[in-house]
Parts: sequence; C-alpha cells; structure tokens
Amino acid sequence: MNENFELSENMVEDKTKPDFDKTKLILPGSILIAAVLISSSLLYVNYVKFSTAQIGGNNPPQNTQINIDDSPYLGNKNAKITIVEFADFRCPFCGRFFQDSEKQIITNYVNTGKAKFVFKHYAFLGQESVWAGEAAECAKEQGKFWEYHDWLFNNQASESDLVYYSKVNLIKYADKIGLNTSQFSLCLNSDKYSEQVKADLRQGQSAGVTGTPTVFINGKVVIGAQPFSVFKSIIDGE
Repeated sequence: MNENFELSENMVEDKTKPDFDKTKLILPGSILIAAVLISSSLLYVNYVKFSTAQIGGNNPPQNTQINIDDSPYLGNKNAKITIVEFADFRCPFCGRFFQDSEKQIITNYVNTGKAKFVFKHYAFLGQESVWAGEAAECAKEQGKFWEYHDWLFNNQASESDLVYYSKVNLIKYADKIGLNTSQFSLCLNSDKYSEQVKADLRQGQSAGVTGTPTVFINGKVVIGAQPFSVFKSIIDGE
C-alpha cells in the first residue's frame, strides 16, 4: 500500500515548476493560420482566372476550317473572304453583335463583294433556341432566311422569356414578314430541321466554339460582341 501511495504522489502535478507560457503559441499559430488563408485565396484566384480564360476565349483556336455546306449566306459566293458566325437567336450578345458590328460588316464588305457572310446555328440556350433556329430554316425554304433572321434580332426578347420563342409565336412572326404560314407551320411543327440545327452546334463545338457570338474570318476567330474596328482590322488584313 505504501509503495502504491508513493507512486500516486509522484504522479501529482509538481506545483513548484513554472507554468508553460501558452501566449508563446499565439504568434506562430497566427502565422500558420494566415499562411493557410493566403494559400486558399491564391488557389481560388487561379481557379477563377483559369475558368474566365476558358469561358472568355483568351486562348481561342486559330486558322480553323469551317464546313460551309448549304448554310445560308449573304454576298458573293466566290469572295476571297469568308465570314462565318455561330450564333443563338436568344443570345443577347448575338443581338448586340447584329446591331453594332454585323450591319457594318454587311455594308462595307458583303454588299461590296469583298466577303460572304455565313450563318451557323449555335443553339445552346435550350429547346426554345433550337426552335428559333428551325424556324429560320423553315423561312429559308421560302427564300426569306435573312428576313426572319433580322426580324428575330431586331425584336429580340429577354433570354429568360421562353414563351416568346414558342412554336406558336414563331409561326406568328413568320406572318409578319409575309411568309406562307401554313407551309411554315407544317415545317416547324414537324421538326424538319431539328437535326440540322443540332449538327451546326456540334460542328461549332468541334471548332472550339464555347459561346456566342463566335465569328471566323477566313478561319481566324473573334469571340464575343466585339466592336466593328476589331472585325475591320482582321478583314482588311485578309
């Protein structure tokens, strides 16, 4: 019993020893926490920059070949300069490009015979975008693709307004440009051009398109609703 008692006494904390100063841990601990926070911040910034670079197209494909096939175009088919736009009729930036740059490109280069302008569907904003693309192709059957194309962009609704691009309404818009609505309705409701619109999207994806508008000028790419001066510089260089 005495031996066990002596062991227990030895295990009791020696109050005569000075306490460890825990405040000495505060500074190293603070430095460690700060280092972790800074590292996390750097990782987050790098991730955002990487994502933005991909979405914004800071590293776009160069000299990409686009298959024109039977896509609608404006201008001289034998022009030395071929301009191909991948667009979604519901995309607000495509609407901005149409109003600010495309009209000037048509006036200065297409109408003068220097270039031809080709439209490709990149209907990636949902089913309503596909229907709008199909509707434009149905208008093409009656020789009025560009009239319908222009009407949709001149009267573009909010991207969130899905009802605006319903088949019923797309048929009503056909009447506004003088199309035979009975023929147009049969065409649109049959989804006749659904696969063609989707094929354009796949071709765009194969060419490196990730958003709209994306414009190829003799294979050289311009991404986004850039000012006319950007397109002018490249076209003049070609």
